Amino acid sequence: MIAKLTGILDDTGPDWAIIDVNGVGYLVHCSARTLDRLGIGGDRVVVHTEMQVSETDQRLIGFASAAERDWFRLLTAVQGVGSKVALAILSALTTEELQRACAGGDSAMVARANGVGPKLASRIVNELRDKAGGLPSVAGAPTIAASAGSASADAVSALQNLGFKPAVASVAVAHAVGELGEGAELNDLVRVALKRAAG
Repeated sequence: MIAKLTGILDDTGPDWAIIDVNGVGYLVHCSARTLDRLGIGGDRVVVHTEMQVSETDQRLIGFASAAERDWFRLLTAVQGVGSKVALAILSALTTEELQRACAGGDSAMVARANGVGPKLASRIVNELRDKAGGLPSVAGAPTIAASAGSASADAVSALQNLGFKPAVASVAVAHAVGELGEGAELNDLVRVALKRAAG
């Protein structure tokens, strides 16, 4: 199983890249976001990969981050979501947006991806809602680094007591702090964070 490639970006197309690893060119299918982050031909790149094997095909799927690969695995576990649809979703949404959409039940956000209708978007959100908060915080996602006893730490705790997963509570409170400012009262933080977490 090939889990990661480190090499030179040789060529790219609309949904693929060729990574030259010591003279061997690997064709890797990627989301538009991953392709953007790879850079230009000749750049040294690191790509996290997932190997997909079927009766008629073998393909290597590439990701700019391990978080994106984790989401790809979750998405393709949903009935009706193949690698093409999963890559379309990861092209349309960042992993943070996808985590928020699933945690908050926002199927309209998932339906923005090409080839994803309202019915499939609802199934994705419903099946992944509980798993969304269980994924490690993704790179670039705002989280709370709050000292114990602070209003933001208490707000995260309050949301968790209401049944929200730690990662979901933390992201929601981080957004509330961004909206209301550092000196916001606990009640206001909880009110705004709840609205965000509940979608």
